Amino acid sequence: SKVAEAIYLEQGYVDDAMEMYQELHKWQEALRIAESKNHPELELLRRNYFQWLTDTQQEEQAGELLEKEQDFMGALQMYIKAGLPAKAARIAISHPDIASQNDLIERIASQLVKGGLHERAGDLFEKIDQNQRALECFRQGKAFRRAVELARFVFPKDVISLEEEWGDHLAGQQQMDAAISHYIEAGKSVKAIEAAIHSRQWTKVIQIVEAQEEGVARKYYNVIADHFNHVGEHAQAERYFMRGDKPESAVEMYISQNEWDSAHKVAQTCMKPEEIAVLYITHAQDMETKGRYREAEKLYLTVKEPDLAINMYKKLRQYDSMIRLVGLYHNDLLNDTHLHLGKELEGEGQHKAAEKHYLEGKDWKSCVNMYRVSDMWDDAFRVAKQSGGANAAKQVAYVWSKTLGGDSAVRLLLKLGLLDQCVDYAAESGAFPYAFELCKHQSMGHKVGEIYLKHAMSLEDEGKWAEAEISFIKANKPKEAVLMYVHCQDWDAAQRIAETHDPSSVSDVLVGQARVAFENKEYQKAETFLLRAERPELAVKFYKDGGQWEDALRLTQEYQPHKLQQVQDEYEAYLSTSSGGGREDMLTPAKTWEANGDYTRAIEAYLKMTVLQTTDYALLEEVWYKALELALKFVPTKAKAVGKTVAERLAEISRFESAGEAYLSIERYKECIDVFMKGDKWDRARTIAREHAPQFEQWWRNSTWRV
Repeated sequence: SKVAEAIYLEQGYVDDAMEMYQELHKWQEALRIAESKNHPELELLRRNYFQWLTDTQQEEQAGELLEKEQDFMGALQMYIKAGLPAKAARIAISHPDIASQNDLIERIASQLVKGGLHERAGDLFEKIDQNQRALECFRQGKAFRRAVELARFVFPKDVISLEEEWGDHLAGQQQMDAAISHYIEAGKSVKAIEAAIHSRQWTKVIQIVEAQEEGVARKYYNVIADHFNHVGEHAQAERYFMRGDKPESAVEMYISQNEWDSAHKVAQTCMKPEEIAVLYITHAQDMETKGRYREAEKLYLTVKEPDLAINMYKKLRQYDSMIRLVGLYHNDLLNDTHLHLGKELEGEGQHKAAEKHYLEGKDWKSCVNMYRVSDMWDDAFRVAKQSGGANAAKQVAYVWSKTLGGDSAVRLLLKLGLLDQCVDYAAESGAFPYAFELCKHQSMGHKVGEIYLKHAMSLEDEGKWAEAEISFIKANKPKEAVLMYVHCQDWDAAQRIAETHDPSSVSDVLVGQARVAFENKEYQKAETFLLRAERPELAVKFYKDGGQWEDALRLTQEYQPHKLQQVQDEYEAYLSTSSGGGREDMLTPAKTWEANGDYTRAIEAYLKMTVLQTTDYALLEEVWYKALELALKFVPTKAKAVGKTVAERLAEISRFESAGEAYLSIERYKECIDVFMKGDKWDRARTIAREHAPQFEQWWRNSTWRV
């Protein structure tokens, strides 16, 4: 048609072109050409086009044509007739003169409402200031934004209810996120929370909940807690479970995540100890059935039930874990537990495993015995050597060899390098026949005598003297046989053995006889034996031990004069103790020195007697005077010193007259006169003054006058 149009117009056939389009019912194309050519029949063409549209019931196109020609009322009527109230409303709203026609407006609005175009109806009512009806239309058309905007200016009290309706509408459309803010504006916190929860806007949920009173907020704490639990934020979940009075949910949450420590911490705040124990034990048993033993152990330990964990590992035969827990919680039973397991494993024939526990339980002997009864001697020897040392290894080797006997036993002990030691051990154990059997090996010749000696000593301990004698002789130890008979006081047998096998032991027999004689207080007999044995020093010792110092000094002087001084010193030391003897005992050393002509020592011995040894003043006076006499007679160089000492001591014990005579003997006249006066011997003092020291006579007279 465009090509034909072009041809017509090129030839100047405008009417033909227009007619062509009319025949094709392309009226708008025909009008376009007429308008472009300013055709004189343009208006007629328009009327014909309009008529055609109405005849063919194309009211919408007819209305658009009229609207284009600015026939707004005609266009509005066509739109109404065409059932297009929205377009009619648009024209009415745009032209106030039309909007003032209430009937027309009502008619348009009715069609808009009937067609479900409530918002357009609302716009129309709002335009003509029918705000209430406009608000209702907005509500009915769910045009809540328009409704709220209108209400804010005209019906402010309705804003809250409109916001809630808006929120409800959005929620109904599953637009929960969008509904939240409207519920908040409406003050409907619960609906806002529910919408936020459904839209999973947890930050908003928390913000809204935290702003509520506790009574409202509490029922949502657990929902929030569930959310945090789901996303793995367990600390936050715990916080909200606790705020929602559901601590048990926090416990279950931690348990499900195997966070047992946290679970226990929470449980302690809300559960009784026995309830916690039941809960944990139940879960632990469940863990056991699932093979999660470490977790089960932790649960048992958390509620302080280590025995259940120990028993679990025992049933599972996981003994290392069992022992670990026993060491931590029952250390006092650790060794007993090792031993119990050792016995149990031994009974099952698991020797290596049993060995481990026996050794850990510090009972290597049971381990050795286990291997021994199982005839596993290599292992028995190994354990004994490693844990018990050389002596234990020797004992095991010994028992092992006895199970073999004969040459096999000797070969084994040679291989182990323990033949020598096992011979000794056999002897120590009293198994002398076996010891002699082992000694048959050529390398053991040096041990035979030693074993006979031990055998003899054993027989001696058993009182089998005759048999012991034979073994002592075989051991080439006749002296030991002699001593044995001496010990049991069989003097004839002792003498016989000594004379036959060991003449040097004859003296030992005599000494033994002497010792018995001394014990029986047969001193002369004892002394005779010792002198026969040429042991005078023992006689001296026995006399000293018996407190018979006079005989000790006698024998010493006669047989050991070079030791006389030593014995006398010992005797004096003996006398200086509180346990010293009587008068004769105290004087014995002094008399001995005097008899031997050692007057200096005799004087010293006599002067050693003091009031510390005796309170017998007469004895002291006699002894001290004896010392002075010896000094004056035999040691004049010491006479003055001895005389002064004796005089002073006599004065101290109030023997003034004797003291005076002592001073006189050494010509100490002044002291002599003075001590006589102290003893009230005035006449004796005057006589001394006149006869020996006249220069002191006047002094005597003055002293007498003063008295």
